[in-house]
Amino acid sequence: GSRSAQQGAAGGDGSAGGAVAHTPSTEDFSLSLLDTNLPAEAETELRSFIAKRLTKGALFEGMGNVASVELSIPEGKVGCYYCRFQQESLLEMATLESDINAPEYVVCFLGGSEKEDTFRLELDKYIQNLKINLDLEQKNLETCVSPYLRSWFEDAICPIQRVVQLFQDKLASLLHAALSYTPVEVKNADERTEKDISRFLAAASLQGLVQEGTMTSLCIAMTEEQHKSMVIDCSGPQPQLHNAGSNRFCEDWMQAFVNGTEGGNPFLFRQILENFKLKAIQDINNLKRFIRQAEMNHYALFKCYLFLKNCGSGDILLKIVKVEHAEMPEAKNVVTVLEEFMRE
Repeated sequence: GSRSAQQGAAGGDGSAGGAVAHTPSTEDFSLSLLDTNLPAEAETELRSFIAKRLTKGALFEGMGNVASVELSIPEGKVGCYYCRFQQESLLEMATLESDINAPEYVVCFLGGSEKEDTFRLELDKYIQNLKINLDLEQKNLETCVSPYLRSWFEDAICPIQRVVQLFQDKLASLLHAALSYTPVEVKNADERTEKDISRFLAAASLQGLVQEGTMTSLCIAMTEEQHKSMVIDCSGPQPQLHNAGSNRFCEDWMQAFVNGTEGGNPFLFRQILENFKLKAIQDINNLKRFIRQAEMNHYALFKCYLFLKNCGSGDILLKIVKVEHAEMPEAKNVVTVLEEFMRE
């Protein structure tokens, strides 16, 4: 296991840690420390906490968990993300020969609160990369594994915050591109900034929250409208945007992000992003309900129109429902009428 720290803007100590475990389904296993930046007493407490979880069989390979843990450190109670995994190459061998008893690892990341839960998917991905690159036989703990673990907070938790601070009031256009699946091209940016923007767009999109077919059709439709690709030029101190779109909905939410920069808490930004997506999904569901009613009722059609006008995101919502209702004649007619009204 290994543990490392990066003082983060969240006020948490951003520690990282882990331990080797054998046959975790029974009590017959040992935990040995590979790397940590915790004081000895706190490390022992954490090891005890992880051992209890392993004994209960509560850790599944490659799937992270988040819990609150009390340790003898100034913060006292901290959020702990922990994940059990095997080296990728050994995992494949173990699958082929079930009697291989390969070592397993548990990595723990400590932050200021249980809010790591909002970043669980990012941290799971982070561990996935570690699995692929981990080769303790090659003695790469000092050169590769430890530095990788030390940067977990900066790499997995802070990208959203960095993008908010970089874009400021231009963030509305980035939110608009994410919601509408507009292709985004980044120019003259360093590797970290490019990755940050890509992660922000992925985190702000409705991927997984609306039907898979809808996403595919939307992506195809937006890619075909090549003139609508948004270009972000990062050659200056402030990014310059070309072919950028926006709407009132995204501008209102951009304000929430900009107001949050004073506190400088990456967990807060993630929560705002989740609320932004939740509101977008609620608006889509409301519009769909109104469209179903409008198939039989002219007054409901007018309600649809008023809703689209007032929600601040009518341009994107219409695109989404148009794709979803393409195969339904009555609904398609309603959407066509709404498009004409909105154009006028």
